[in-house]
Amino acid sequence: MEGLDASGKTTQSKLLVKSLRKKGFDAIYTTEPSKGRIGQLIRRHVLLEENRSSVILEALLFSADRIDHLEREVMPFLEDKKIVVSDRYLYSSLAYQGAAGLDLKWIEEINKWAVKPDLTIYLDLPPEVVLQRLKRKKSVMETLSNQQQVRNIYLKLVKAHNLCMVDGNKPKGKVAKEILEVVTTFLLAQDA
Repeated sequence: MEGLDASGKTTQSKLLVKSLRKKGFDAIYTTEPSKGRIGQLIRRHVLLEENRSSVILEALLFSADRIDHLEREVMPFLEDKKIVVSDRYLYSSLAYQGAAGLDLKWIEEINKWAVKPDLTIYLDLPPEVVLQRLKRKKSVMETLSNQQQVRNIYLKLVKAHNLCMVDGNKPKGKVAKEILEVVTTFLLAQDA
Protein backbone atom coordinates (compact mmCIF):
# COMPACT_ATOMS: atom_id res chain seq x y z
CA MET A 1 0.00 0.00 0.00
CA GLU A 2 1.49 3.30 -1.08
CA GLY A 3 0.43 6.92 -0.91
CA LEU A 4 1.12 10.33 0.50
CA ASP A 5 1.25 10.85 4.24
CA ALA A 6 -2.24 10.71 5.82
CA SER A 7 -3.72 9.20 2.64
CA GLY A 8 -5.21 6.34 4.65
CA LYS A 9 -2.53 3.71 3.95
CA THR A 10 -2.37 2.37 7.50
CA THR A 11 -6.14 2.29 7.95
CA GLN A 12 -6.70 0.68 4.55
CA SER A 13 -3.86 -1.83 4.99
CA LYS A 14 -5.29 -3.02 8.29
CA LEU A 15 -8.85 -3.14 6.89
CA LEU A 16 -7.57 -5.14 3.92
CA VAL A 17 -5.87 -7.70 6.16
CA LYS A 18 -9.04 -8.05 8.24
CA SER A 19 -11.22 -8.46 5.11
CA LEU A 20 -8.86 -10.99 3.52
CA ARG A 21 -8.86 -13.04 6.72
CA LYS A 22 -12.68 -13.05 6.71
CA LYS A 23 -12.51 -14.43 3.16
CA GLY A 24 -10.22 -17.24 4.33
CA PHE A 25 -6.87 -15.83 3.22
CA ASP A 26 -3.93 -15.89 5.63
CA ALA A 27 -2.91 -12.23 5.55
CA ILE A 28 -0.35 -10.33 7.64
CA TYR A 29 0.21 -6.58 8.13
CA THR A 30 3.70 -5.03 8.12
CA THR A 31 4.96 -1.49 7.81
CA GLU A 32 7.96 0.55 6.72
CA PRO A 33 9.90 1.97 8.36
CA SER A 34 9.87 -1.38 10.10
CA LYS A 35 9.76 -2.08 13.81
CA GLY A 36 13.37 -3.31 13.64
CA ARG A 37 16.44 -1.42 14.86
CA ILE A 38 17.03 0.47 11.61
CA GLY A 39 13.34 1.32 11.31
CA GLN A 40 13.33 2.63 14.90
CA LEU A 41 16.38 4.75 14.09
CA ILE A 42 14.57 6.21 11.06
CA ARG A 43 11.42 6.95 13.08
CA ARG A 44 13.34 8.68 15.89
CA HIS A 45 16.16 10.45 14.07
CA VAL A 46 15.20 10.96 10.42
CA LEU A 47 11.45 11.57 10.23
CA LEU A 48 11.17 13.82 13.28
CA GLU A 49 14.20 16.03 12.68
CA GLU A 50 13.47 19.73 12.22
CA ASN A 51 15.68 19.92 9.13
CA ARG A 52 15.94 17.13 6.62
CA SER A 53 19.24 15.32 6.92
CA SER A 54 21.27 14.08 3.97
CA VAL A 55 18.85 12.64 1.42
CA ILE A 56 21.52 10.14 0.35
CA LEU A 57 21.85 8.90 3.94
CA GLU A 58 18.05 8.81 4.21
CA ALA A 59 17.76 6.66 1.07
CA LEU A 60 20.48 4.29 2.28
CA LEU A 61 18.82 3.93 5.70
CA PHE A 62 15.44 3.15 4.14
CA SER A 63 17.09 0.62 1.83
CA ALA A 64 18.90 -1.04 4.76
CA ASP A 65 15.67 -1.13 6.76
CA ARG A 66 13.87 -2.67 3.79
CA ILE A 67 16.37 -5.54 3.56
CA ASP A 68 16.19 -6.07 7.33
CA HIS A 69 12.38 -6.02 7.13
CA LEU A 70 12.42 -8.53 4.26
CA GLU A 71 14.77 -10.92 6.05
CA ARG A 72 13.12 -10.70 9.49
CA GLU A 73 9.45 -10.56 8.53
CA VAL A 74 8.36 -10.57 4.90
CA MET A 75 10.28 -13.55 3.52
CA PRO A 76 9.42 -15.87 6.45
CA PHE A 77 5.74 -14.91 6.03
CA LEU A 78 5.88 -15.52 2.28
CA GLU A 79 7.59 -18.88 2.84
CA ASP A 80 4.66 -19.76 5.13
CA LYS A 81 2.33 -18.91 2.20
CA LYS A 82 0.90 -15.82 3.89
CA ILE A 83 -0.27 -12.73 2.02
CA VAL A 84 1.85 -9.80 3.17
CA VAL A 85 0.22 -6.38 3.16
CA SER A 86 2.90 -3.76 3.68
CA ASP A 87 2.10 -0.21 4.68
CA ARG A 88 4.78 1.41 2.45
CA TYR A 89 7.56 -0.34 0.60
CA LEU A 90 9.99 0.27 -2.26
CA TYR A 91 7.87 2.81 -4.15
CA SER A 92 7.90 5.11 -1.12
CA SER A 93 11.67 5.40 -1.46
CA LEU A 94 11.36 6.19 -5.15
CA ALA A 95 8.68 8.80 -4.50
CA TYR A 96 10.06 10.51 -1.40
CA GLN A 97 13.79 10.41 -2.04
CA GLY A 98 13.16 10.98 -5.75
CA ALA A 99 11.14 14.09 -4.88
CA ALA A 100 14.14 15.26 -2.86
CA GLY A 101 16.26 15.15 -6.01
CA LEU A 102 17.90 11.73 -5.98
CA ASP A 103 18.19 9.83 -9.23
CA LEU A 104 15.47 7.16 -9.46
CA LYS A 105 17.86 4.72 -11.14
CA TRP A 106 20.25 5.03 -8.19
CA ILE A 107 17.39 4.47 -5.71
CA GLU A 108 16.38 1.37 -7.69
CA GLU A 109 20.01 0.18 -7.66
CA ILE A 110 20.40 0.42 -3.87
CA ASN A 111 17.09 -1.43 -3.54
CA LYS A 112 17.83 -4.10 -6.15
CA TRP A 113 17.72 -6.86 -3.52
CA ALA A 114 14.20 -5.91 -2.46
CA VAL A 115 11.61 -8.42 -3.62
CA LYS A 116 9.27 -6.87 -6.18
CA PRO A 117 5.70 -6.80 -4.87
CA ASP A 118 3.08 -8.81 -6.76
CA LEU A 119 0.57 -5.97 -6.50
CA THR A 120 0.87 -2.42 -5.20
CA ILE A 121 -2.10 -0.18 -4.48
CA TYR A 122 -1.52 3.56 -4.57
CA LEU A 123 -4.08 5.66 -2.65
CA ASP A 124 -4.30 8.95 -4.51
CA LEU A 125 -5.20 12.17 -2.74
CA PRO A 126 -4.56 15.83 -3.52
CA PRO A 127 -1.69 17.08 -1.32
CA GLU A 128 -3.92 19.86 0.03
CA VAL A 129 -6.30 17.22 1.46
CA VAL A 130 -3.35 15.35 2.95
CA LEU A 131 -2.15 18.43 4.82
CA GLN A 132 -5.69 19.07 6.13
CA ARG A 133 -5.77 15.49 7.48
CA LEU A 134 -2.46 15.84 9.30
CA LYS A 135 -3.37 16.88 12.82
CA ARG A 136 -0.12 15.80 14.44
CA LYS A 137 3.26 17.50 14.19
CA LYS A 138 4.36 17.23 10.59
CA SER A 139 7.53 15.40 9.63
CA VAL A 140 10.24 16.97 7.47
CA MET A 141 8.62 15.37 4.40
CA GLU A 142 5.11 16.68 5.00
CA THR A 143 5.17 20.09 3.32
CA LEU A 144 2.82 21.00 0.49
CA SER A 145 5.56 21.37 -2.12
CA ASN A 146 7.19 18.07 -1.11
CA GLN A 147 3.88 16.21 -1.14
CA GLN A 148 3.13 17.61 -4.62
CA GLN A 149 6.48 16.36 -5.92
CA VAL A 150 5.98 12.97 -4.25
CA ARG A 151 2.52 12.66 -5.80
CA ASN A 152 3.92 13.47 -9.25
CA ILE A 153 6.38 10.57 -8.97
CA TYR A 154 3.66 8.22 -7.74
CA LEU A 155 1.48 9.21 -10.71
CA LYS A 156 4.37 8.47 -13.09
CA LEU A 157 4.71 5.03 -11.46
CA VAL A 158 0.95 4.48 -11.98
CA LYS A 159 1.30 5.48 -15.63
CA ALA A 160 4.21 3.00 -16.00
CA HIS A 161 1.89 0.26 -14.62
CA ASN A 162 3.92 -0.26 -11.45
CA LEU A 163 1.04 0.79 -9.19
CA CYS A 164 -2.72 0.33 -9.24
CA MET A 165 -4.36 3.65 -8.36
CA VAL A 166 -7.38 3.89 -6.06
CA ASP A 167 -9.06 7.22 -5.29
CA GLY A 168 -8.37 7.74 -1.58
CA ASN A 169 -10.56 10.84 -1.42
CA LYS A 170 -13.78 8.87 -0.91
CA PRO A 171 -15.40 7.60 2.29
CA LYS A 172 -13.26 5.03 4.10
CA GLY A 173 -15.70 2.17 3.47
CA LYS A 174 -15.88 2.81 -0.28
CA VAL A 175 -12.09 2.94 -0.53
CA ALA A 176 -11.80 -0.32 1.45
CA LYS A 177 -14.37 -2.02 -0.78
CA GLU A 178 -12.55 -0.95 -3.96
CA ILE A 179 -9.18 -2.10 -2.61
CA LEU A 180 -10.61 -5.47 -1.57
CA GLU A 181 -12.13 -5.91 -5.02
CA VAL A 182 -8.80 -5.14 -6.74
CA VAL A 183 -6.87 -7.49 -4.44
CA THR A 184 -9.32 -10.41 -4.54
CA THR A 185 -9.58 -10.15 -8.33
CA PHE A 186 -5.78 -10.29 -8.48
CA LEU A 187 -5.57 -13.24 -6.05
CA LEU A 188 -8.24 -15.25 -7.87
CA ALA A 189 -6.46 -14.64 -11.19
CA GLN A 190 -3.27 -16.06 -9.64
CA ASP A 191 -5.11 -19.26 -8.65
CA ALA A 192 -6.63 -19.72 -12.12
